[in-house]
Amino acid sequence: MMNFRFKKIKLFLFITLLLPLSAFSQITLPKLISDGMVLQRNTDVKIWGWADPGETIAIDFKDSSYNTTTNENGRWEVTLSDLEAGGPYTMTLKASNTVTIRDIMVGDVWIASGQSNMELPMSRVRPMYEKEIANAQNNAIRYFDVPNTYNFDRPQRQLSSGSWEKTTPETVPNFSAVAYFFASKLNDKYGVPVGIINSSLGGSPAEAWISEGTLQQQFPEYYNEAQLYKDSALVNKIQVSDNARRQAWYRQLNNQDNGYDNPETPWYKADLNTSDWSTTDIPGFWANTELGSLDGVVWFRKEVDIPSEMAGKRVQLNLGRIVDADSVFVNGTFVGTTSYQYPPRWYKVPAGVLKEGTNTIAIRVINERGNGGFFPDKEYKVTDGEQTIDLKGEWKYKTGASMPPLESQTFIRWMPVGLHNAMIAPLLDYRMKGVIWYQGESNTYRPAEYERLFSTMIKDWRNKWNQGTFPFLYVQLANFMKASSQPSESNWARLRESQLKTLSIPKTGMAVTIDVGEWNDIHPLEKKPVGNRLALAARKIAYGEDIVYSGPIYKSMEIKNDRIILNFDHTGSGLMAKGGNELKRFAIAGPDSNFVWANAKVISDSKIAVWSDKVENPVAVRYAWADNPEGANLYNKEGLPASPFRTDNWPATE
Repeated sequence: MMNFRFKKIKLFLFITLLLPLSAFSQITLPKLISDGMVLQRNTDVKIWGWADPGETIAIDFKDSSYNTTTNENGRWEVTLSDLEAGGPYTMTLKASNTVTIRDIMVGDVWIASGQSNMELPMSRVRPMYEKEIANAQNNAIRYFDVPNTYNFDRPQRQLSSGSWEKTTPETVPNFSAVAYFFASKLNDKYGVPVGIINSSLGGSPAEAWISEGTLQQQFPEYYNEAQLYKDSALVNKIQVSDNARRQAWYRQLNNQDNGYDNPETPWYKADLNTSDWSTTDIPGFWANTELGSLDGVVWFRKEVDIPSEMAGKRVQLNLGRIVDADSVFVNGTFVGTTSYQYPPRWYKVPAGVLKEGTNTIAIRVINERGNGGFFPDKEYKVTDGEQTIDLKGEWKYKTGASMPPLESQTFIRWMPVGLHNAMIAPLLDYRMKGVIWYQGESNTYRPAEYERLFSTMIKDWRNKWNQGTFPFLYVQLANFMKASSQPSESNWARLRESQLKTLSIPKTGMAVTIDVGEWNDIHPLEKKPVGNRLALAARKIAYGEDIVYSGPIYKSMEIKNDRIILNFDHTGSGLMAKGGNELKRFAIAGPDSNFVWANAKVISDSKIAVWSDKVENPVAVRYAWADNPEGANLYNKEGLPASPFRTDNWPATE
């Protein structure tokens, strides 16, 4: 019976999302056209939906009336022209039924898309932006979250769910942080409503967002890959296999975990005898202990002295980042769990759990594969907001279970075409101002390809949206991973170069973010500067302001004796070394292509001289050419960082 019901639900969704909606006798609207929506000002706006074939649809909006008739497939549409910013308004649609859409605003609509750094919600950056969340009360900023799904068969006509949300302290934690700060900046500047349609998915590569026809023409290898996943039997087989493998691994792990062997003395128990446990320092990875490359479960415990002022209070326990999953207990009480490595570990310890004197924190860490442990340079502490106790330092540990590594699953949702069909195609009739995009981390394994892939995607979207050359603003990859002590090759640098080259496409803008990343976190918390820099680019490219909107961009070079003179665009009031007089992260090479650190000096508002006593005949310069170009400090005087660049075109040597 359950299987029969499931099949009926799947059939209904298939008909609803993919086929003409002539079976619906009454007016049916897309999810985007609903209460609280923002319509794009100063352009032709399409309102569309479905009803019976041949049915007359009457629409009243802002003292104007519109009439249309559905076509043979039951689809109808009308065009609203020259809407001025304002609201709220009400729209009434009449056919065999009456539909009323309330609280409509007219302003600017932006599509926010990409992978996890665009998807990352305000709740994940809360410690840095508590005040912004508390004060997020703005009826003029609206947010629509596109459901995360995929479709390899064909472009969807309709979203399965979604609604417009007003900005309040209760709703904003679910908003994309980058998109929210971007919208706030524009709303502050222009005083018009801003609508954000967030269509992003963590881990997604660019090829997942490109249409099937374009991939067939431009990237046949990705097109062919997409064809495989049209086979629902294959998709089901992969998913069943992945789930079965993971479930079997975790079942065996839990059965073998010594920490749960004796129900009378689980290893999270407050008064457990740990005299035979080893010690290590946290944070750190256990590859540096006798555990080595162990996969499975390791338990960690620490005794913490709690003062009387903190005893009994509801407190927060911050445990940085842990690879891969964890469950946390305080004095034997379970306080939280996280199932994968990326989210920060912020756990609320309920009132009454902490006591004065000695308290015990126990952490069960599961590592599926690779290097397990605790990321350095993160906060490990317990705090009540007034007092803080540092948890770094010596902890006891013991192996709960040793397992073979768990084979990675197949992320079908990231395969080519799927996200375009399910998360972009249903938006294409909705008029908007432009796009903001933050993605690229998942394409760093093939960085040189990204220039053509990304450029193709932008052109594909512009073609599909049929709105001409709308503004497309994007974020260049932030600094990430450990800084290198010597000049070296970097896939991240090469992908940033591909992003830089994409500026050759008209009406594109790029926000440089190599100064706001974190070496130990692919999801840095500092999202406000990212949104602000995108908004700055929008003010120039989308709104036509005459402003400095970009940091310095390398333009040309000339060799003068033993020095290379670099010339830059977007220098604003002039070039500068932020934080001092010495420019850092410049490297220079001779004909042997061996780069060494170089001296660099601003010699005019738009020029820099670069040299090294180790290179007599210089031919090439690189700047901030690294995964994490820590210390790179070339800015213009408006405070915008220069994009990483190289003057050579030598192939990668590593």
